[in-house]
Amino acid sequence: MEPKVLIVIPAYNEADNILNTVRGVVEHGYDYIVVNDGSRDATLDVCRSNGLNVLDLPMNLGIGGAVQAGHKYAQRFGYDIDIQLDGDGQHDPAYLDALVREVASGADLVIGSRFLEKTDGFQSTFMRRVGITWLSAMLKLCTGRRVSDPTSGFRACGCRAIDLFCASYPVDYPEPESIAVAIKSGLSVKEVSVEMRERQGGTSSIGGLSSVYYMLKVSLAILIASVSRRSK
Repeated sequence: MEPKVLIVIPAYNEADNILNTVRGVVEHGYDYIVVNDGSRDATLDVCRSNGLNVLDLPMNLGIGGAVQAGHKYAQRFGYDIDIQLDGDGQHDPAYLDALVREVASGADLVIGSRFLEKTDGFQSTFMRRVGITWLSAMLKLCTGRRVSDPTSGFRACGCRAIDLFCASYPVDYPEPESIAVAIKSGLSVKEVSVEMRERQGGTSSIGGLSSVYYMLKVSLAILIASVSRRSK
């Protein structure tokens, strides 16, 4: 039997992008849920006026809370796989099939990586690539596993990962920390090569001094997650 797949689209102030993002998912034949994370712009209005399937959070929970809400939705309605696809237009739905195939082949968590193979897609800014390299090294040091694109939000989860992340999921900048948790919990983590695009609108939450905070917080979170899971 074909796995039942849900695309989780976390969205915060993505009124300009969300309709095209959903259309791309629908064109590839997948169920989806937009998780409106307390947007202050017209994101919810766009969803409702166009009849989109939307889960409206009563307040802004941050990316971690929005993604966990999507996991809980997938768990509640019996999906075998859920895939995070951000609402800013960076993630290409053409790669959804590749992520699904990897989970169907036995992986618990599959990460769409910009750096696994050389591609013509958007590679992020130089400083962000430096940060990504640092976090990849931190994961290797703490878990013994190399992950080439630990900050990627283009990720697929099988049932074991969905259950794990429904029980607990990092609040801020969750991707690298959740990878450490998954590895230390005995889950199979794989990567597939994808091309990404520049965000089609909106602004990133990471920039300026916040990028320094991001690096320090995530590095410490990876270390703590690795130690705490080892002790359990």
